[in-house]
Amino acid sequence: MSSFLDHCAIVGVGETAVGKVPDRTSIQLHAEAIRAALDDAGLRLRDVDGLVTAGSRVSPVLYHADVVAEYLGHHPRHVLTVNAGGSTSVAAIEHAAAMIGAGVCEVVVVAKADNLATGLGRDATVASMATIGHPAYEGPAGPTIPAMYAMVARRYIHEYGADVTDFALVAEIDREHARRHPAAQFRAPLTAQDVLGSRLVADPLRLLDCAPVSDGGGAVVLASAARARDLPKPPIRITGVGEHHGYEHLTQAGDLTVTGAAVSGPAAFRAAGLTPAEIDVAMIYDAFSFIQCMQLEDLGFCPKGGGGAFVREGNTRLSGRLPVNTHGGVLSFGHPGKPTGLFLVSEAVRQLRGEAADRQVAGAETALVHMEGGILASHGTLILAGDR
Repeated sequence: MSSFLDHCAIVGVGETAVGKVPDRTSIQLHAEAIRAALDDAGLRLRDVDGLVTAGSRVSPVLYHADVVAEYLGHHPRHVLTVNAGGSTSVAAIEHAAAMIGAGVCEVVVVAKADNLATGLGRDATVASMATIGHPAYEGPAGPTIPAMYAMVARRYIHEYGADVTDFALVAEIDREHARRHPAAQFRAPLTAQDVLGSRLVADPLRLLDCAPVSDGGGAVVLASAARARDLPKPPIRITGVGEHHGYEHLTQAGDLTVTGAAVSGPAAFRAAGLTPAEIDVAMIYDAFSFIQCMQLEDLGFCPKGGGGAFVREGNTRLSGRLPVNTHGGVLSFGHPGKPTGLFLVSEAVRQLRGEAADRQVAGAETALVHMEGGILASHGTLILAGDR
């Protein structure tokens, strides 16, 4: 059966600098990322007839996509602002693909950027994100985002005997990969012992188990299949997509140790006609180290409770059977909020094009990208395939 995904492809990706970028506003970072992605695609701004954005925590506006278009001096046929937390990029790309599949647009840019590090700072960012808690049942207890994730981690340890040493190893491997990426925010050597020796933030999570607060932005360009054939870079097909939005507040979750990846992942695999064993490289949103282990399980790469062993056995290293987060992941590449998911997509695209330099996975033809938002509340999975 034909799908709207059959009618489009990813044709361009781009990012700004990531880390501390003190001379850029959120809107300026959007413009910079869009220009980089269009240059990569061999397109110009006038070719764009659709724009999807996700807002800004630092500079909130009512009609965000309209404001970005206004700043660019360009007025596409269709604009849309979406928000699903950390999984926004999957939702945005799915909407963009649907626009093209419906014949509404021919070229759509998905762009997200923010300047959390210099526009808000770490403490203010953490405090602002704490408002995600339910105002009656969670907020009065004063939990931070790390504290709520720590509750999930502690339950995971209780249920499955997970080991914090394996969580620390996730951070070590992310950093090992980031050291090969010239644009990663953190590239200094890091070991699991360094992670375990960093200060406790919320038991069992330590500072280096947690993602940084960053500035930065990214953009992805989608085009119709017909237009994609005329562009200089090989088109990357979206063969499967799945989403799951289970709750907003952690107190409304069911089993804390089973994430929405157990729904969005199988949906994406069904659409793509693939199994986990057929994926060559994966990008998994790991704002906290332990959630990589949980999502590897729920996506079907290893048995439930086996994520730590999967990492420990070396499977996720560049030399392993499923290299994960070859750009450094959220923990080391950087985390400017909702834009972070687009960094995962960009890295997957470069892997499938064979453009990942000395972090290239040999012969990579299929990639999985998975994101989560809130406190493991919203999930989105993409399956991508190369056309080299």
